This record gives sequence, C-alpha cells and structure tokens, in this order.
Amino acid sequence: MFPPEHLWARTGVLTVLLSPLAALFAVVSGARRLAYRRGWLTPVAVGVPVLVVGNITAGGSGKTPLTIWLVSWLRARGYRPGVVSRGYGGAARGCVDVQADSPPAEVGDEPLLIHLKTAAPVVVGRDRVAAARTLLAHHPGVDVIVADDGLQHYRLQRDIELAVIDAASGLGNGWLLPAGPLREPRSRLRSVDAVVQVVRGGAGPQGFSGAWRADYSAGQAYRLRAPQEKRALSELPAHDWLAVTGIGRPQGFFAMLEAHGIRFSPRAFADHHAFQPQELPAGAAVLMTEKDAVKCRAFAGVDWWAVELDVALESGFVDWLDARIKQ
Repeated sequence: MFPPEHLWARTGVLTVLLSPLAALFAVVSGARRLAYRRGWLTPVAVGVPVLVVGNITAGGSGKTPLTIWLVSWLRARGYRPGVVSRGYGGAARGCVDVQADSPPAEVGDEPLLIHLKTAAPVVVGRDRVAAARTLLAHHPGVDVIVADDGLQHYRLQRDIELAVIDAASGLGNGWLLPAGPLREPRSRLRSVDAVVQVVRGGAGPQGFSGAWRADYSAGQAYRLRAPQEKRALSELPAHDWLAVTGIGRPQGFFAMLEAHGIRFSPRAFADHHAFQPQELPAGAAVLMTEKDAVKCRAFAGVDWWAVELDVALESGFVDWLDARIKQ
C-alpha cells in the first residue's frame, strides 16, 4: 500500500476524485483564518514572546530538528526557552510536562526528543494556549516559547512564524488535503516571517522565493545502550547494517547514510510508528534516527545505534533571526 506522500507527489485520478473534499477543507480552513484576520476570533497572548515553527504540508518536513536548533541557539544567547507541542502520537490528555523518563507513547516521540536533546522544559497539549500557560506556571523562568508544529494553531498569539519546507518533496501536487499534502494554500507562505527550506542528502533546493536554506546531514552515532559512546559514521564497524526509520520522509535518512558510504538494507515504517521488540532483530546491527531511538531504548539490541542530525542554517538567516529577536 502506497503512503499518502506517494499519492500526493503528482496530480492523478485519485486527486480529482478527492477534489470535492479538498474544496470543503479549503472553505472550512479558510473561514477560520479569515475569522482571526478580521478580528472575529482573537488570539491569546501568554505574556512572553512566542516563536512558531511549522509547515503548510502534512508529513515530516524537518520541523523538530529546527526546533531543537532554535532552542539551543536561544539559550546560547542568554534566553531561557521553553517548548510547547501537540505531542502527536502520544496518548496524554490535557497538558503534560515532559520528563526524561516520560513514555513516548504518552507524550509523543518528538517532544521527548526535544527535551532529551536540549534539556529545555517541554509541555505537550492539543490546546497550545493551555500548554503555554502550563509551561509558564511550572517553569516561571521561561522568557520565550517555541511552539513546535503550531503554524495552524491561530489561537496562540505569535511574534515570529517560521515555515519549514522539505526540498525533496516541496509542496507535492499543490492540492489541499486530502487531494494533496497542503494544510493551507501556498499563498500562506507570503504571510509568515521566514521560510526555511530543508536540504538533506543529495536533494537540491526547489527555489522558493525568499527561502533560507538549512542543511541537514548525518552527524555522529551512539549506541542506544550506551548513549555516551559516540563515533563518527566512518568509524562504525563495516556491518551490513539494517537502516530502520519511522519518520515522515524516510528517504532523507537513507540518503544521508548513502552520502557517508554506509552499506545498509532500508526498512521504513509509518511516521511516529510505535516500535515493538519483535519487529526488529535484537542481534542485528541497526541504524536509526534519534526520533526512532527514543521509542526503542527499553529493548534495544547490543549493536543498535542512533544517528544524530547536524543542522546548519545559512548565516544570513542567523543574522536576520538575531535582529528580529532583539526587537
């Protein structure tokens, strides 16, 4: 069975069949945007600046790695950032403060990864305003909030909007859900503060006007049973690796491994897949993303490794963001 991303890559018969539903989606989502633009609905300020990292497409575009980079960048400049996220894939109800030992099945794999990578306070909740208020109540030192995947959550007032686009998949066939991957029309990109185009492996940028480039590349790897043991990919044993991932754009992970000359067999699962011990051979040599690793720590084999992701933003974007933050 083909994933939706395959069907959304181009216009076909199914696109046309789904176009009435896409038109209905356009009316409903457009009415909501109009209500906030006209002031019929009022966004809620939470008392500290809010930076939103999101996208206008369904599926993985690289929001979470950019969120991790942004939190680390803010802290290096003396800020005390916190994060709110929906916690997609998690079963938590209400607002939950993410801890290092929180089950990913409860809080979601991406919020847990953000907390583990940055040590920043993270609160998950479908209602981002409630999540932001919980974050500030539990962590009164927070002076700036990063909203992961919050572009369409208009109720939370924001100061900066960053839209992330994957260079390899772009905007697909350009149709709205469910006929295509778009959550909002392409014109929405004109109203955000910055568009960041993620380039992974051998993919080239697609030339979105005014977009800043972010290069994502494979960094060091560490053993799931011993996270402190890190090695460059070139220093890993010459195994026939099993490369496993459950992310929105699995080919991006595989392309990065290929760029390092890693010999592997790929195995892709659905995004946010809840891995079970019986799905992966315990005695195999396995490479996976850090997002997958947080769900496999409890039953990892001896030779299971997570590959870190290095994020490099072009200097012009960093200068622009620094100037905006100071405002």
